[in-house]
Amino acid sequence: MPPDKNDDIQIVNTTTEDYDVISLLFKKAMELQGKNGYKVWNDIDEAALKEDIRNKLQYKILKGNKIVCIFSIQYNDPFIWNNRDKNDAIYLHRIVVNSNFKGQRQFEKVLNWAIQFAQHNNLEFIRMDIWADNENLINYYKSFGFKLIENYKTTNAQELPIQNRNLNVALLEIKLSDNKNKPLITQAIFYNEKNKSTF
Repeated sequence: MPPDKNDDIQIVNTTTEDYDVISLLFKKAMELQGKNGYKVWNDIDEAALKEDIRNKLQYKILKGNKIVCIFSIQYNDPFIWNNRDKNDAIYLHRIVVNSNFKGQRQFEKVLNWAIQFAQHNNLEFIRMDIWADNENLINYYKSFGFKLIENYKTTNAQELPIQNRNLNVALLEIKLSDNKNKPLITQAIFYNEKNKSTF
């Protein structure tokens, strides 16, 4: 899929040269959320991050030469979605926004990219999992059209990144066939700036 451009915004794959910046963004995000009283990852699986980069599964949103957001995708997620995983979805993971660019609707850019990617590849769903006890964040994603499917306790499977093991998560999805006649997302209608966490 060609790079997505919007004025001076580009969405392209990360590279190994980006790793130091990526690592710093994760550390800053964890520190910020901890200060705000939200749950944070206990650790970041550096090997999994490097594998995402190597397999071209991690993307960055660039504004000029600045990385404003990073996110990873998967085409399958059987250890979290179990029998719902039928090769018909794109799974969004590890979304981190550069704190210098918060409040600029970065997730909207990620979601619009994911919608176009899914349509281009004939995928039916966009899916993600988040902390099950973060109601503000769940409502934030619902405002973009996601539906809560169920809460699920992840296992300790070695196939999962370290930070995704033994967690209570909420499974969220958008079914694209339910949105065929709707425009791409332009804003989150229930989002309250003072309640923001990751985004």
